[in-house]
Amino acid sequence: MARQNTVFKEAYNRSLRLLQEAPVLPSEPEFGKRLGVSRTTVRAVMKRLEEAGILEWRNRHKAVLRTPEQADFYPEEETDSLSEIIERSFMRRILAGGAEAGMQINELEMAREIGVGTSSVREFLIRFSRFGLIEKRRNSHWILKGFTTAFALELTEVREMFEQRSAAAFVRLDPGHPNWAELDAIEALHREILADIDNRYRDFSELDERFHRLVHDASHNRFIRDFYDVIAMIFHYHYQWNKTEQRTRNERAIREHLDYIAALKSRDYARVRDACERHLRSARETLLQSIPDAPDRPVE
Repeated sequence: MARQNTVFKEAYNRSLRLLQEAPVLPSEPEFGKRLGVSRTTVRAVMKRLEEAGILEWRNRHKAVLRTPEQADFYPEEETDSLSEIIERSFMRRILAGGAEAGMQINELEMAREIGVGTSSVREFLIRFSRFGLIEKRRNSHWILKGFTTAFALELTEVREMFEQRSAAAFVRLDPGHPNWAELDAIEALHREILADIDNRYRDFSELDERFHRLVHDASHNRFIRDFYDVIAMIFHYHYQWNKTEQRTRNERAIREHLDYIAALKSRDYARVRDACERHLRSARETLLQSIPDAPDRPVE
């Protein structure tokens, strides 16, 4: 129910933005296509628009009565983007299936479970398939090719190149750039979790993604940013694949992040490079250890 509610709220907010741009309601199929959701969700959105006095809806008669205002929107913290909702569902399915090669993913079932249109799920899967983890088969089926040690090593190699370049760009940001204020906020959250690590160590994975995404954003490179979506997904969810020593690993990663943040603030690139390399080496080791078929071997 919570997942469906999130899908509804996100779709409702997008419907408001569409009506702000053009106060004309398209047909239900077209509306659903634009929102990327199922017919059931479209009707729920239209009913809510009617309740809010934005839409008049009597049988086949539909008319926009007023332009949506900011007060009509659900708060941002109550919604996720459609891609985030689909991503979570996709990774939950992989995790539930043990992330084993040969696992089948049915886009129709996935769309029905989330309450979104199949085209939205298909677009996500096509985008994700570029990285070789899944492969399209007939009749809306996809096959998981397996998350292997070789894949993990290739992924981390590219991640390390991109992050070093992004970290170098970060230290060159103007002192008044908003990324520095965001870095301060992220540092404070690290210290809050560390102060209560026994109870809050599970909060780290989302903070990890937030921190590294901030660093990558400094690159101002669309290809680095796009690739980081896959990096973030894999590194975010690998914490769930292997929970062994999770508290210890997360505490170590938090301390490495704090060293990394201090290096960024120093604007000393040699220091930043060393802190970045040290942390990414640990992240690579943790990722390899989370793969069931990964052999025990030292990290290069």
